[in-house]
Amino acid sequence: MSDLPGVVVTGVSGRMGRMLVQEIAASDKLRLAGAIERAGHDWVGRDLGLAMGGAETGVIVSDDADEAFAGAAVVIDFTAPEATIAFGALAAARGLVHVIGTTGFTDDQIAALEAASEGAVQIRAGNMSLGVNLLTVLTRKVAEALDADFDIEIVEAHHNRKVDAPSGTALMLGEAAAVGRGVALGDVSDRGRDGITGARTRGDIGFSAIRGGDIVGEHDVIFAGPGERVVLRHVASDRALFARGALKAAAWGLERPAGFYDMLDVLGLN
Repeated sequence: MSDLPGVVVTGVSGRMGRMLVQEIAASDKLRLAGAIERAGHDWVGRDLGLAMGGAETGVIVSDDADEAFAGAAVVIDFTAPEATIAFGALAAARGLVHVIGTTGFTDDQIAALEAASEGAVQIRAGNMSLGVNLLTVLTRKVAEALDADFDIEIVEAHHNRKVDAPSGTALMLGEAAAVGRGVALGDVSDRGRDGITGARTRGDIGFSAIRGGDIVGEHDVIFAGPGERVVLRHVASDRALFARGALKAAAWGLERPAGFYDMLDVLGLN
């Protein structure tokens, strides 16, 4: 097993970080080579297995990403935009595959990530699940078929600890709808309604966000026309599906030339 490509998990103490560790342990294609946490975190310097309440793994949690990346082939990153930008530069410098599930990027941050992908494989997706990526394709197709008489609304629901809205998946779906309509999402996005807002603008793509409890992820794309509605829906009930998707992306990326990819590429849907 030691000859398998090594993976470093960033933000390892988080829910996705722990899930990734568990999925890597069960994998026959990848092995855990390193674990990263922010400086000052109480896991830093401890054996990861013991920190997670289990048996020793021999992997020591580090706050030095460059050192941890030295023995790896892949970085899987579900953290925060600023951290991901830094990890992206380090991963590119070492030629590592960088799988990014982080969301909430600004346009400038996305540009910085795309620049890093010129020297290494980078796979970034607002959602790593097969079902959501199929939903993205369907959303684009339906948007192509239905004109602006059908209003497009994207409704997403997540747990009460999610910090960004709309979700990365919702924005991914909005982008797919905009491509289907032949417009730029930035020109037609309607993300906030409060008070007397006036009538809906024809052709806009609306977003609504629900936050509560332990909802893993639910996304509806509504095409509301005169006398009828078309609703496309995906419900995630197990967070492990995102970790499995990230590992699939990691293994796929090891066989690809440098450049930017997304999950549609990984799944052969582009």
